[in-house]
Amino acid sequence: MSIPADKANSPKPPGRPRDEATRVRIQEAAINLLIEGGFLNLTCDAIARRAETSKATIYRWWPNKVQVVIDAFVNTLSPLLPIHKASTIEEFVAIHVKQFVKAMSGQNGRLLSAVIAAAQVAPEVQAALISHWVRPRREILRKALLEFQHTGDLSREFDVELVLDAMYGPLHFILMVQRQRLTPSYAEKLAKILLLGLASR
Repeated sequence: MSIPADKANSPKPPGRPRDEATRVRIQEAAINLLIEGGFLNLTCDAIARRAETSKATIYRWWPNKVQVVIDAFVNTLSPLLPIHKASTIEEFVAIHVKQFVKAMSGQNGRLLSAVIAAAQVAPEVQAALISHWVRPRREILRKALLEFQHTGDLSREFDVELVLDAMYGPLHFILMVQRQRLTPSYAEKLAKILLLGLASR
C-alpha cells in the first residue's frame, strides 16, 4: 500500500521517542528503588534522581508515587502473563501456573513481593493494586472457569473463586512467606495436585 507523499515526507512529532524513553527510565527507577528500599522509603525525588529527570516530569504523567509504582508494575508484568484461552481445564491450569512461575523468576518475583508488601502498609497502593491488577485479571480467569463449568469440563460443585485461590495462593506463599524462588518443578507438582483435585467425578 502506498503512502501519500505529504504524509511520507511530514516530520515526526518532536519529542515522542525521548518522552517514551524518559517514561521507561522513570518506571525502571521506581521498580528498582521499591525493591531496594520498600515503599515507605520511596519518594518522587529519589525516582527523579535515579531516572535522571525532574520531579516535574514525573508529575506530568503521574499524580503521585503510587501511580508510578502501579503503572510500572502492570506494564512490566502484563506482557509476561497473558491470559490464554485453553480447550480443557487441564490445559488452562497447567499453562497459567507454569507461566506465572516462569514470569516470576528473578527480579519480577521480587517486584511482586515488594508491591504486595507495599499494599499492606499503604491503603492507596492496595486499592490501586486491586483495581488495576487483581480485579481485572481475576474477572477474565473467572469467566474462563465458568465456561469450563458450562461445558462440563469443570464440576459445578467447585467454587471458581477458590479454584483461582488454589492456583495462585501457593505461588504467592512461596514468594512472600518462604521467600524462595519458584521453580518449574514446583509448578509441575502444583498443577498435578490441582488437576487431581479438579478431576471430573
